[in-house]
Amino acid sequence: MRPRRISATRAAKNFGRLVDRVREERATYIVDRGGIPVARISPAEGPALTMRDCKALLRDRRRVDEEYLRAVEEVVDRHSRPRVRRNPWAR
Repeated sequence: MRPRRISATRAAKNFGRLVDRVREERATYIVDRGGIPVARISPAEGPALTMRDCKALLRDRRRVDEEYLRAVEEVVDRHSRPRVRRNPWAR
């Protein structure tokens, strides 16, 4: 669905209704000020997954190679260590 355009003045005067439409119809609005788009109002949560989507994700998953998992863990450990700045006065 294409975003609807609305002026900032109209959006301010009808903000409650605007939020209701976003929530109930999952509408998206582009707010204009002086004819220039300045904001987007859209649903906060992402699209919901259906049970069919969940089943497809579980069916299509692949086993990960153990060597790959060890390499990923090693990289995460290496990059998770706190960095200690070098003292410029020490020799």
